[in-house]
Amino acid sequence: MSAASRAPLCSNRSNRTRRAALTATGAAVAALLLSACGSGGTSGGGNSTNFVMGKDGVATAPQGKRAAAPDLSGRTIDGRQLDVSAYKGKVVVLNVWGSWCPPCRAEAPGFEKVYRSLEGRGVQFVGINTRDTQTGPAVAFEKQQGITYPSLYDPTGRLMLRFQRGTLNPQTIPSTLVLDRDGRIAARSLSPLSEERLRSMIAPVLAEK
Repeated sequence: MSAASRAPLCSNRSNRTRRAALTATGAAVAALLLSACGSGGTSGGGNSTNFVMGKDGVATAPQGKRAAAPDLSGRTIDGRQLDVSAYKGKVVVLNVWGSWCPPCRAEAPGFEKVYRSLEGRGVQFVGINTRDTQTGPAVAFEKQQGITYPSLYDPTGRLMLRFQRGTLNPQTIPSTLVLDRDGRIAARSLSPLSEERLRSMIAPVLAEK
């Protein structure tokens, strides 16, 4: 067989190799993007938020050094209007979540259970649904998980970006904030929370006078 007749075989083999490499690279990139959902962590920007990290991964801010929460108002995933400032006087738990996020799915039943047990004690939960391009999947998620508290619809992260730099990391979902009765940010978690850790995060703020 001549060199000329062998050339197409080498070219085809080379093409197959290049396609395989591109496929592998694409899979690696996709895995990296997905890992941002539930890896959690403690990063989130600058150091101007006065948070002190605890051993349990929950950061807290002293009463006199807390930043006020920004304007958090808009349409909920079921089409209603909601303004979080209307809950001033209550302890507010803000949970950033997405229907596409497995750790959000894992922590949701615990959040609903804690909400129901503390609702009568002046605690209000509010979700911030992000990166769902339509409300349908988010509504289905809440129905499946039995969530009864409202969630603001924030597909592009616009509400998250209103927070002071270093408070939230848009790439870290789920995240949870606890606001004190004056609407100031008292505690933060940038990782999924068990029911027990969520209760321990809320309890000190609820006990404040």
